[in-house]
Amino acid sequence: MANPMLLLLLLLSVANFLRPSTSKSLQATAQPSNLTTCNGIFINYQFQNRQKIHPFVSEPTKQPYSFGANVTLLNSGTIDLKAWTLVIGFSHLEILVSISNAVLSDGSALPFQSDPKTPVEFSGFPNPDLKTPIATAGDLSQIQASVSIIGTQFGVPNPAIPLPSTLSLSDPAWTCPPAAIDGSNRSISTCCVQNLDPSTNSTLNDNSTLADENFLPRRAGDLSITYDVIQAFSSSYLALVTIENDSPLGRLDNWRLSWEWMRGEFINSIRGAYTSLVSSSDCIFGKQGEFYKDLDFSKVVNCQKIPTILDLPSSMANDNDLGKIPSCCRNGTILPKSMDASQSASAFQLQVYKMPPDDNRTILNPPQNWHITGVTLNPDYTCGAPIRVAPSEFPDPSGLQSNSSAIASWQVICNISQPKNSKPKCCVSFSAYYNDSAVPCKTCACGCPASSLSRTCNATAPALLLPPDALLVPFDNRSAKALAWAEIKHLAVPKPMPCGDFCGVSVNWHINTDYGKGWTARVTLFNWDDVSLANWFVAVEMPKAYDGFEAMYSFNATAIGKDTIFMQGLPGLNYLMGEVDGSNPASDPRVPGKQQSVISFTKSKTPGINVPSGDGYPSKVFFNGEECSLPDMIPTGGASRIGGEGSVTMVLILLATVFVLFGQ
Repeated sequence: MANPMLLLLLLLSVANFLRPSTSKSLQATAQPSNLTTCNGIFINYQFQNRQKIHPFVSEPTKQPYSFGANVTLLNSGTIDLKAWTLVIGFSHLEILVSISNAVLSDGSALPFQSDPKTPVEFSGFPNPDLKTPIATAGDLSQIQASVSIIGTQFGVPNPAIPLPSTLSLSDPAWTCPPAAIDGSNRSISTCCVQNLDPSTNSTLNDNSTLADENFLPRRAGDLSITYDVIQAFSSSYLALVTIENDSPLGRLDNWRLSWEWMRGEFINSIRGAYTSLVSSSDCIFGKQGEFYKDLDFSKVVNCQKIPTILDLPSSMANDNDLGKIPSCCRNGTILPKSMDASQSASAFQLQVYKMPPDDNRTILNPPQNWHITGVTLNPDYTCGAPIRVAPSEFPDPSGLQSNSSAIASWQVICNISQPKNSKPKCCVSFSAYYNDSAVPCKTCACGCPASSLSRTCNATAPALLLPPDALLVPFDNRSAKALAWAEIKHLAVPKPMPCGDFCGVSVNWHINTDYGKGWTARVTLFNWDDVSLANWFVAVEMPKAYDGFEAMYSFNATAIGKDTIFMQGLPGLNYLMGEVDGSNPASDPRVPGKQQSVISFTKSKTPGINVPSGDGYPSKVFFNGEECSLPDMIPTGGASRIGGEGSVTMVLILLATVFVLFGQ
């Protein structure tokens, strides 16, 4: 009789061999959605074809194939689907090359490399809304959208059919069951129904009002951009673009805004901002020049398909031709409302010319693929697709108690993001009164030179502990101090030595005192760049110490909630200078811009807090909205005057002395 264990292993092997491929076994337990029984939003992904393309490789998982697919969204319910966003989880490293009747929701350009861990979102364009069959007598042109996708995928040799892992809508107001494979094994489908749970409307902005049920409510985000059409003509319109900062920790300096015209539009004139390129050549040699034969293109501002727009300097705010737009001309700085509400928005106005077949005053389409960036020390933002909202209202400039309304309004929401493989732009060092070594910023905290050939330092070795005064010295001049300190402290020194942090700004958090009723820390800012920073701010998250925050003395600090303390310079002291030459440039290292203040905490509201063990150090630090890199460890050693390791050691010494005395 065969060994039962061997028989079991044989059965398992056979079962594993007979198991269908990952693509075919997608949601094997789910029942395929049936179009005839779906009373909601029916979504179907149909794999059409694919072809093996060069280069031909021996490893099947790396072999590229061109493929085509079609996704259909059909409204079979009783509720309009507005500003639809389709979510597809690609699983085979698909590179999207061409998309019709939709755009990538985050504004990414094609070709786009998908990530199996991150589903791809598509927004409808030019038809973002799907009406109900009841209101349209079943007119497919109004209730259905068809998205054609062409791209490249890798692996999955024949006869397996590569299908996505997920298929759904991103709107939390709709619930989509897991998509299932149909009988042909070439498509998957699902039927989404409206979610009546009010908690799914968490993305809505509570401060907004919805005057007309035909529009979506305004949404909340870190940055809100409103595109208002305030005048409309047959072949052109006037638009007001307003950028508002709604994040307590986000900001922009020297912002640069770009979008993509999808229907041949161009900017004839602009006020309150300017384009990085003033040129009409794309119009003159394009279809625009053929259609607008009598237009003086020498006065046209920009004809680029993807223009870049920048804010004007404050000196042009009252210029009769370019300025005099409320909230314009601030050198591109947009601050948090908690810092200065009067500088938390930026606006400009532009005249847009349209092209046929849109030469009708009722045909209005906003640009797509929005992007906005700031300077190096600003956070990164990812913008969504424009959604149609109720027309904005503006107070009468004469002061009368009446409002004027925009003709049409769209909202673009941008949120702070962390791009893949991105590095921080600032860093933090820790030090304490009870340890004579400072923990510097991590090696390559803000990135290292890409090639090992261009550096003579170790990019993977941990940063060396330093004497506190070395934090005042640029990293290129710290080697002698670091080596001397390592010798004194008997620390190992890697060869080559660790690389620097390559950060433009660093923040030192120093535990200054620790006593019975409270404790203090000293916060020091270092600017290692040549550019000075105006209206800077720092935010720290203190999960264990937040409730005990008392005051800050050379900075203005406020507890803003969520364990976060917001710091900024006092009036007249909010300018962080750039790095300058030392007193003797021939021998002295350059001197960073520096500002410093002490922050105090009480222990009465945080009983049990242990400052030296880590409770006195921030868990997150932000500078100008950018999250900084933190050290991997905190200073250790002797501790506070009361309740720390030092006092415990003293008690043990006293007890030992008593025993010795009594023993004599």
